[in-house]
Amino acid sequence: MEIRTSGIDLAKSVFQLHGVDEHGKTVLRKQLRRDQVTKFIANVPACLVGMEACGSAHHWARVLQRFGHSVGLMSPQLVKPYVKTNKNDAADAEAICEAVARPNMRFVPIKSVEQQAVLSLHRVRQGFDTARTGQANQIRGLLAEFGIVLPKGICSLRNQLWGVVEKAGDQLPEVFRQLMRRLYAHLMELDRQVNELEAQIKQWHRSCGLSQRLEETPGIGPLTATALVTSIADARSFKNGRQLAAWLGLVPRQHSSGGKPTLLGISKHGDVYLRTLLIHGARSAILAAKRHATSNIWLSNLLGRRNPNVAAVALANKNARTIWALLAYDREFQVDYVPRLTGA
Repeated sequence: MEIRTSGIDLAKSVFQLHGVDEHGKTVLRKQLRRDQVTKFIANVPACLVGMEACGSAHHWARVLQRFGHSVGLMSPQLVKPYVKTNKNDAADAEAICEAVARPNMRFVPIKSVEQQAVLSLHRVRQGFDTARTGQANQIRGLLAEFGIVLPKGICSLRNQLWGVVEKAGDQLPEVFRQLMRRLYAHLMELDRQVNELEAQIKQWHRSCGLSQRLEETPGIGPLTATALVTSIADARSFKNGRQLAAWLGLVPRQHSSGGKPTLLGISKHGDVYLRTLLIHGARSAILAAKRHATSNIWLSNLLGRRNPNVAAVALANKNARTIWALLAYDREFQVDYVPRLTGA
């Protein structure tokens, strides 16, 4: 049995394997428990292995690479068209095996353990931040039921909540004041967790040269820089900067037919968290440019003819392409850089 290409349908407990030889004939169709996978793969000759980029995929990709296999992680939406019949584990594994051998297939870069650890900090921080916003909104809603409305912003709520509740005095029942104390303590705990995780991310940022290099770009801070470095993994896996921008969902969707091009809004594909960081960073750069008469002619002209929100997305797209160039060519950011045009 000589396996040239194989596909693994990952799961929590039961994995499905499908393998073909050099002629595309099925030579392996096997179901394994999680604790059996490593032992079985170790005894299989090195081959091309395909997997969907889902939970635990990067871990299994690193395990397979240690045994000499070539691993291709693919987006599930690119694998779906290769499912021939009804969906089941065996059909999914066969579709993965078929998709990974396609010459035009796009693959997800495999992340290292350190990159996944830093991304875990980002994800947990994002969860705490979302919970903090939800808690603040709940407090505002409860106070509004008693006719108390605080100014917008988490800082206003944090600074004025306690004084407003105490000032209301007997107008608020004691049971409600106790509830506000409990919710305020929870809000402060979420605030502390967010700040501590952000400090850990910034500490890693100071130890990473690539992340510090990206921070020189206007609109890119430590959070965005660390998230991009760990998520992109290898910038050379993208052919050019536009591919990276498309991967982040910052390019227009296209619905063209009959030779008539039609461009719509941005596709919003890829990681929502990364795209949000880039767009918010671009908004910050635009505010700074307006505040300090920027010499960026491109940005000035853009703001003169487009809505600030449109300009923010355009700047985020431009920053994504700049980031690809910095990472792919190992360069430093230059404010006055002028690209050299090559002749046709």
